[in-house]
Amino acid sequence: MAGDQHSDGTAGGGRTLADRLAAAGVSDRAEPWDAWLQLRAAEGNRTTVIDLYELIAAPQGLAAHELPAVTRLSLARQAMAQIWPGFAVTEGSERPTVPLVVAGYDPAWPQTYERWRQRVAAALGRTAIRIEHVGSTSVPGLAAKPIVDIQVSVAGLGCEPRYVPPLQAIGLVLRSRDELHRYFRPPAGQPREVHVHVCAAGGQWERDHLLFRDYLQAHPAACLRYAEAKQANVRRWSDDGWAYTEAKTGVILDILEQAEDWAIATDWGATMSINRRPARTNVSQIGMITHDE
Repeated sequence: MAGDQHSDGTAGGGRTLADRLAAAGVSDRAEPWDAWLQLRAAEGNRTTVIDLYELIAAPQGLAAHELPAVTRLSLARQAMAQIWPGFAVTEGSERPTVPLVVAGYDPAWPQTYERWRQRVAAALGRTAIRIEHVGSTSVPGLAAKPIVDIQVSVAGLGCEPRYVPPLQAIGLVLRSRDELHRYFRPPAGQPREVHVHVCAAGGQWERDHLLFRDYLQAHPAACLRYAEAKQANVRRWSDDGWAYTEAKTGVILDILEQAEDWAIATDWGATMSINRRPARTNVSQIGMITHDE
């Protein structure tokens, strides 16, 4: 079981993993995977893949980030079925692994978005109900990985023939699927300047990413907090896109809670022609647009 060191993620609210396991009633004799599942049942999305790393690493006298990269990747893939139901990568969509970089804001990112928006719009036509610039590159002044994220809303996420072949035709490959979205990126050998995320119009994925973007744009203090979390976590997890994503979970969830109050106070949903908050099954997908497996 994990020792008394603090978890590498911030999602646990600063408590040690051992304290969190005890509070959740997890036996110190539980196997690591079972302990992680029990902790996640108690804490929800604030239990991250980094906690699983730590449960495996601590008995070996290692910190979570000291586990071999291949071990961390295997654990992350095992955990994804719990974190993002329905998650699966597509065969042949791999790219060489490169260290993660968080760069200062680049004024050229909106132009990169617009160039790709036009390509996506031309390829999808009426299938694309909404196309939006999301993620950190959509927030002026915010440090980010230099990859523009584009969110495309469609009427039927399951109707892949309506959008997968057209997006492939403009130079993208389908990297992964889950119950809430499809993730596309350029293939190996091509510049990785864009990620495209297809989601259901009016659904949770669409709303959360638009709300998170708009809240950060309107609240410099929250934007600064998020930037600090990104910079701290990329130093620790530059070789692990899953852990980098998961390490931001606590900050993201805190900001989303504040954003929900702001959305109610400002009637943000009506302004954005977004439905009121849908039934929520998982609130940690904001970070998923940053993963780099």
